[in-house]
Amino acid sequence: MPISILNPSWRFLRFGVRATVVKCRDWERFGRVGVRILEGKTETRAPFSPLGFRVLACLVLWTARTLAQASASSAPSQHSVSPERSTPIERGIDLAAKGQCEEALSLLKKFTASVNVKELKYRALMATVRCAMKQRDDRAAADALLDMKREFPEDPEVLYMTSQFFLGIAEGASQELTVVAPNSYQTRELQAETFESQEKWPEAVAIYRKILEENPKLRGIHYRLGRAALSQPESPTSSQDAKKEFEQELAIDPVNAGAEFWLGEIARLDGQGDNAIAHFATAAKIDPHFADAFLSLGTALNAAGRYEEAVPQLEHYVKMAPDNLAGHYQLSIAYARMGRREDAVREMTLHQQLFEKQQAADKARATGAAPH
Repeated sequence: MPISILNPSWRFLRFGVRATVVKCRDWERFGRVGVRILEGKTETRAPFSPLGFRVLACLVLWTARTLAQASASSAPSQHSVSPERSTPIERGIDLAAKGQCEEALSLLKKFTASVNVKELKYRALMATVRCAMKQRDDRAAADALLDMKREFPEDPEVLYMTSQFFLGIAEGASQELTVVAPNSYQTRELQAETFESQEKWPEAVAIYRKILEENPKLRGIHYRLGRAALSQPESPTSSQDAKKEFEQELAIDPVNAGAEFWLGEIARLDGQGDNAIAHFATAAKIDPHFADAFLSLGTALNAAGRYEEAVPQLEHYVKMAPDNLAGHYQLSIAYARMGRREDAVREMTLHQQLFEKQQAADKARATGAAPH
């Protein structure tokens, strides 16, 4: 079924931070729901929005970044043929290889989920992706790709196909938006985001201001203006300009975790520790998946000498981002100040190991060698 954007719903992006900041934290849910919405399979009460493009772009950029870091493959590049050819899943794979995709998909959709052999599941999912794309079955292709991304997270072919598929959906929907509603605020918002990506901040700001003139209560626009104020070359009023925009955003959308977070950052830089802690805590409460909010909250609590309060925030953070150096470093400080020596040593050891691993990876990328 061709993708339609005439009747989509973006209510799954209700929280302002998800609607205005591509944090790429929940790529699998965004990918599945995004394709479902682009297919027009959800109820809607609102016009089309470019926010969905950011969701899909988030997935594309995330997979592209992972692809650049991936090794040769986490799954075998040459898959042996099973001697057992009578199972429905094997018949589906064979039919897909012969180009008989309609018959193949009926078998693959029905039986792939029950496959427990990793190599066979890889082949079945890859056959599903290729046949679904050939048949323009975007829902089936998206589901299979996201399943593969979860089960084979560093396989280059999976990453490449995921990137290409979602990029194609985003580009197609973007083009259709300019045809369906060329004068809508959604089209202009997309244009402003394009200027942002090119760091043409005055042009982006001008469009956002015009949008607000016509839609003063529109969620997300003040937030983007605040980010633009912080992203441009620093001026004596940059922080205050950004703060004003984030506060206006919260007046419209009280659950915008991103606005709370950046108000916390501004307060921290101004030396207002208690104010920063309050904003970071609110951001983390609004969005429990907002990893940066927990790190900043724990760091601010450490700086205030409130180590006992910092520990649970930082422990939560390192579970969400186990490869982040700052999380382990801050947690080791909190443990040490509380007298938990063994825990502090463990976290500092993890910090050092990650640091050495990252240095080796950086060196390997610089020389073109594969990291060990």
